[in-house]
Amino acid sequence: MRGRRMKPGMRMVGVVAAAFTAGAVLGPVVAPPVMSAFAQEAGNRAETYRLLNLFGDVFERVRAEYVEPVKDREVIEAAINGMLQGLDPHSSYMNARSFRDMQVQTRGEFGGLGIEVSQEGGYVKVISPIDDTPAAKAGVKPGDLITHLNGESVQGLTLQESVEKMRGERGSSIKLTIRRPGTETPIELSLTRDVIRPQVARFRLEGNDIGYVRLSSFNEQTESALRRAVSTMRSQAGGNLKGLILDLRNNPGGLLDQAVQVSDDFLEQGEIVSTRARRPDDAQRWNAKPGDITEGLRVVVLVNGGSASASEIVAGALQDHRRGVVLGTKSFGKGSVQTVMPIPGNGAIRLTTARYYTPSGRSIQALGISPDVEVLATREEGNAPLRDREADLRRALRNDNATHESAPLPPLNLPAGVLDKVQRMPPEGAPAFDPTKPETDFQLQQAVSLLRAWSAAEPQRRAAR
Repeated sequence: MRGRRMKPGMRMVGVVAAAFTAGAVLGPVVAPPVMSAFAQEAGNRAETYRLLNLFGDVFERVRAEYVEPVKDREVIEAAINGMLQGLDPHSSYMNARSFRDMQVQTRGEFGGLGIEVSQEGGYVKVISPIDDTPAAKAGVKPGDLITHLNGESVQGLTLQESVEKMRGERGSSIKLTIRRPGTETPIELSLTRDVIRPQVARFRLEGNDIGYVRLSSFNEQTESALRRAVSTMRSQAGGNLKGLILDLRNNPGGLLDQAVQVSDDFLEQGEIVSTRARRPDDAQRWNAKPGDITEGLRVVVLVNGGSASASEIVAGALQDHRRGVVLGTKSFGKGSVQTVMPIPGNGAIRLTTARYYTPSGRSIQALGISPDVEVLATREEGNAPLRDREADLRRALRNDNATHESAPLPPLNLPAGVLDKVQRMPPEGAPAFDPTKPETDFQLQQAVSLLRAWSAAEPQRRAAR
């Protein structure tokens, strides 16, 4: 890592400060520009004070004349949240309770329904249900819009207020009204809240020769769970592993440091990710340390439109270094970093402080990771409109790839004929996907076919050199 560290805070790739710098050179020649700069700064400061007076005037009008009495704290917190949410889709204010909940969640345990959400058009939009939670078991799907909670509209609520309403005591129930793309009538679901302890890494052997690991999020337990999974599968396979599938589909991201550590687990050297902030001095870069926990196994990374943030850092790092083949559909495209900055006694703010870049120097903000091998989950996906991604969110940050140079990706360089074993979409009449039956997961089965064909062809390619 190099470069000056940014303000302390938790870095998330799933809060108001200002800095002013001034410089002057002594001498009569530069006096007029310096005086002009001081005058401009004084004018800007005066305008800021006028705007703060405007805020105070509006606040007093609300306190004095709103139809019902209001609490000062609630009005101020709503104003702060509005200011932050007006910047981009990922900046927000967390009151003390919400901040505590976020800290618990990043440790790998939290209460609620088990849904990763954002806000769109005043509704709560599901990014991804977390595996084996009340939401996943009830059939909540990525892209669902939650319009009502217990019959009350979420319109007018902040995202944080909606999230708080969905949380509650274990065993209590809540009714969700969902509007699902492609479904004409609203869907009513009744869910029972539970303590959410997601198993962040699920793993198994596919046919005793291919390791499969699904990472559902990036919390403080992710990298250690990945290490245990790989070690266990090595023992189970008895030295017969031909490759590893890293499943990041519908993984909404999480902690930046965990994305770096997971990437480092597969890389021996080279850059993993870099971040660029408003000030050049705040740029940072993370590099891999020697040591590959798979000992050089062939890797396929599965991604889709629900793979976001930290998931895209891992997929981008392995893709740029050609350490793994990325298979599936284009990812979500969240290429920004949020820093959580505690405010003593008043919760915290989550502020977008940087963009991140893959080792080749490309930003995936509003673009996503394009797979090396496109494989659709269903035949219908080929004709359906793309699910919403980062670029579709209001006030999403622009992509700045045009402002800097990035290196082209190295060629995929797979043995001849390997990609011929991979089909782009399921055949007609293929069984519908059932999470309990891996054989119905078309993308997974194509990844298995690719790894086996790759393993079979690799010795031939070596012999031909």
